[in-house]
Amino acid sequence: MAQSLFSRVVVPVANEDDAAATVEALLRYGDGTPRAVIAVHVIEKAGGAPDKASVEQRELAAKEMFQIVREQLQGNDIVFQTEFLYGTDVGDAIIEAAHDFNASAIVFTPRGGSRWLKLLTGDVTTTLVNESDVPVLVLPDQSDELSG
Repeated sequence: MAQSLFSRVVVPVANEDDAAATVEALLRYGDGTPRAVIAVHVIEKAGGAPDKASVEQRELAAKEMFQIVREQLQGNDIVFQTEFLYGTDVGDAIIEAAHDFNASAIVFTPRGGSRWLKLLTGDVTTTLVNESDVPVLVLPDQSDELSG
């Protein structure tokens, strides 16, 4: 029998709202409940430039995001783990983690932002969709459905 795309998913989270929206969508659109969720947060290194915040500050913020994911998954029969990732390219770090964790898919809801901002800063969604050899599932954000 073929493995479900939702059997062992890497779920990148960028902030608290993103964490909540992604897990809500995962539970809503997943084919049943995933058996394993690996929540990851990339602590982006500036590549020689000064970092925006200390690594410790960003790890603390990520722990708060992971707690949101943990709370939303409670009551489901899901193996849950969290991982900090470090790198200069967020998309590449997520793809590498998907390989490291033998993920069936990378699952997330896209974050908003203007096209100009994405052009100037890079777009993680574009990197994941265009460069990943691990399946990528971009799920709709219910809050976007309600406002649109």
